[in-house]
Amino acid sequence: MLAARLTGWRTPLEVTETPAPRAPEGGVVLRVLACGVCRSDWHVWTGADPDVALPHIPGHEFCGEVIAVGPGVRRWRTGDRVIAPFILACGQCHDCAAGHQTICADQALPGFTQPGAFAEQVAVPFADANLAALPNGIAPDLAAALGCRATTAWQALTGRAKLCGGEWLAVFGAGGVGLSALLLGRALGARVAMVDVVPERLSYARDLGADVTINANETDAPRAVREATGGGAHVAIEALGIAETTEGALLSLRKLGRMVQVGMPAGDHARMTLPMDAVYSGQLAVYGTRGMPSHRYPDLFALMAGGHVDLSPLIARHVALSDATAELAAFDAPAAPGVAVITDFLH
Repeated sequence: MLAARLTGWRTPLEVTETPAPRAPEGGVVLRVLACGVCRSDWHVWTGADPDVALPHIPGHEFCGEVIAVGPGVRRWRTGDRVIAPFILACGQCHDCAAGHQTICADQALPGFTQPGAFAEQVAVPFADANLAALPNGIAPDLAAALGCRATTAWQALTGRAKLCGGEWLAVFGAGGVGLSALLLGRALGARVAMVDVVPERLSYARDLGADVTINANETDAPRAVREATGGGAHVAIEALGIAETTEGALLSLRKLGRMVQVGMPAGDHARMTLPMDAVYSGQLAVYGTRGMPSHRYPDLFALMAGGHVDLSPLIARHVALSDATAELAAFDAPAAPGVAVITDFLH
C-alpha cells in the first residue's frame, strides 16, 4: 500500500510503498476513505510527542471501509463504513466499563503509538469497543473533518463543561477545534465570543455566526471578552495549547466560570505559569479533556442529522498524500482557516 512515512523530525514525509497491515485479534483493517491533517500531527512531525518512534506513519482523523476482520470481532463485517475516535480504548477495564474510555490505561492511538492513516489502509484494534457506523448522510471528507476537532470540542462542551443554552462561550483559537466549538456551541444555544490573532480567521468565524470576534494582537482579549459578555464568559475553551491563551481563557471567565483545556500543551508549553489567584478568587473550575469516547458519536450524529448544526464549513481543502508535508509545515505559523482533508491516497 502507499503511505506517507515520517523518517526524520521536520523532514518531508516519504510517500512510498509499505507493507499493508494485518487485522489484529479483536481488530479490523480499514481502507482509508479520508483523513484530516491536524495540529496534533504537527506535534508528531516536529518531534514534540514523546510517544512517537521513527519511522512512523502519522494520521489519526480517519474514516474508512472495513476490508479485513480479525478473530473475535462480532460487530463488524467487510464493507461496513465506519469512523473511530483517535483514542482506541480496550473496552475491558474498569474505566471503559464506567464510560471513561479516554483514560483507558491500555489505549492504542493510531498516528501516535501505532501506524496511522496517512496511508491507503490502517489497522484498528479493539474494533467492537471503538468503531461507530458512519451514517449514509455523512460524506467521508466531513467524517474525517470531525476527527479529533469536532469530537474533542463536543466532549469539551457537553461532557466536561456542560455548556447550557443562553450561556456565553469564549473560544481562544479559531482553528479546527475552535471553529468546531463555535458551531457546536451555537447549536447548543450559547452565544459565542471568538479570540484569535489572524484577521481572516476572525472574519471566517463571523461568517459562521460568532456573536463577538476579538483580535488579541489589538486589545486585551480577556478584558474585551468580559466587557462584551457583561462580566465574563460562563465557559471558555482553550484551543491552542499555549500559555498565553490558557491564561487568557481563565481571565475571560466570570465568577464560577468553567475553563476547558483542549489544546495539547507540548514542548516548551508542557509547563505553564498561570493566574491561580483568579482561579481562587473567582472560584473557577478548570477541566482537562482529550478526545471523545466512542459512545458519544450517536449524540453528535443526531445533532447533525436533525439539521441543528452544519459542520461542512470546517473543510477548507481536499489534498493528496503528497501534500501532507506542506499542510503540516503550515502549522509553524498561524494557519489559514479551515481543515485540510486527505482524500487522494494514490499520489
